[in-house]
Amino acid sequence: MISFIRIDDRMIHGQTCTRWSLEYPCTGLIAVNDKAAETPVLKAAYKNASDKKTFVWTLADWQAKKEKVLASQDQYFLIAKSPVDMAKVLLDQPFDPGSKEICVGPCNDRPGAVKLGNNQSITQEEAEAFEKLMAAGYNIEFALIKEAAIGNWKKFRGQFGFNN
Repeated sequence: MISFIRIDDRMIHGQTCTRWSLEYPCTGLIAVNDKAAETPVLKAAYKNASDKKTFVWTLADWQAKKEKVLASQDQYFLIAKSPVDMAKVLLDQPFDPGSKEICVGPCNDRPGAVKLGNNQSITQEEAEAFEKLMAAGYNIEFALIKEAAIGNWKKFRGQFGFNN
């Protein structure tokens, strides 16, 4: 089963593995990112970043294995590197993850990105992915850590041309 859904450009790191697992039950981590899954050194680094059961899968791997994950008694964090990737994971071949809550962590400052908060900047393409996720019923909260949340997607969407 999936106990927590997160978008985090670092995917698997200390905050994900320690801090968020205090908030949500977690026996394993599933990161879905084609580049990381297909690059042996990246895949190994992510898998070694945690003492929890950790999987780094391509989107195709996820699609093939998601029903087994959902049926499992283990509690997994489902993590994608970007909102665009998460929209593919959750919407391209829809399924019920058991939660409609998405937590957005670090999104590095980049050219063309709009800064929403500390280490949380998104592009127009990412904003469009958030809109798709919200239209599908997902609640999107921006929080590096729970007590430092900066707000819900509804607070920021006007900056990207979406009506509030």
